[in-house]
Amino acid sequence: MKQIQMVDLKSQYLKIKQEIDKEIFDVINSTKFINGPVVKEFQHDLATYLDAKHVIGCGNGTDALQISMMALGLKRGDEIITSDFTFIATVEVIALLGLVPVLVDVEPGTFTIDPEKIKKAITPKTKAIVPVHLFGQSANMDEIQAIAKEHNLFIIEDTAQATGADYIFSENKKQKLGTLGDIGCTSFFPSKNLGGFGDGGAIFTNNDEYAEKIRSIVNHGMSTRYYHDNIGVNSRLDSLQAAILKVKLKYLNDYNYARQKTAAYYDQAFNEHLNLKIPERYNKSTHIFHQYTLIVDNIDRDSLIAYMKNRDIPVMIYYPVPLHLQKAYQKYNFIDTDFPVTNELSSKVISLPIHTEFELEEQDYIIENILDYLK
Repeated sequence: MKQIQMVDLKSQYLKIKQEIDKEIFDVINSTKFINGPVVKEFQHDLATYLDAKHVIGCGNGTDALQISMMALGLKRGDEIITSDFTFIATVEVIALLGLVPVLVDVEPGTFTIDPEKIKKAITPKTKAIVPVHLFGQSANMDEIQAIAKEHNLFIIEDTAQATGADYIFSENKKQKLGTLGDIGCTSFFPSKNLGGFGDGGAIFTNNDEYAEKIRSIVNHGMSTRYYHDNIGVNSRLDSLQAAILKVKLKYLNDYNYARQKTAAYYDQAFNEHLNLKIPERYNKSTHIFHQYTLIVDNIDRDSLIAYMKNRDIPVMIYYPVPLHLQKAYQKYNFIDTDFPVTNELSSKVISLPIHTEFELEEQDYIIENILDYLK
């Protein structure tokens, strides 16, 4: 059995090596490394896949969030509501822009932002909601859309972990995550379901005005060369990453299906165990399993982690420290007791290896060792 990895990018690459190598060579041969034709081709292909009017590439997923907030004209002191249980980038950009992060707790089953907590957090200064589609499935966008409409708030979707997942409306109508709000953002960090060979990100919108401003902001605020109509940044998706992503996009549905198949096999093994809670599926979203995350109960999690690592099985904790407890954000005076669900999750979640190249032998070995530990 080969060495188990959280994400096996090497095996994934080898399966499409010829296609990837050709695209990389073509970019190098063209020398069009920044904003080359392949960037526009990838943006078009991704827009078609998402059924979005506009896709604009950028340097990374964090930039995608920041640029989106800049494009909406948010001003210093405006309050932005988002989830406490997520990666730091979601709140980091809010603080960097002089906006005020308002963290709220999450739902205990799906780990996504709790709409009831959003309602209670709204003030006259609230301008936007940033729902995070965590671990591969959607937040409750029906409720969030209704709240945003009632209070005239923007929605910026953080889709970094769920690109390719569907939101399911009545009569089985489906819409890709990232296209339900005013703006959607994603990351192409290598371990993502659609990942590059370095940093990269993209912004989605169906609004022509927002798209025009985003295109300007990502390129130093320019619409015409050397004419700077907006304050901008330097955040462009380079041609090499676009070429790689253009190939991998063709396989995204297959990649997501492979993850779902792996998750189902884990479910079958752990569903009846009293000390393990398998990932909950939100009935209005497909789940594409960027992570497969268990909740452990009445178990010494640190001991389990050590046991697994001693058997060469990598596991991860996403996220061990809630955002409201991070040292850099103490000036916002968050109250620890406002986040009982997040606090519990941070002490009980554990994510298992899951990726597109998983072999049954590897997964059986992981399952066998977890169940042996729990005997």
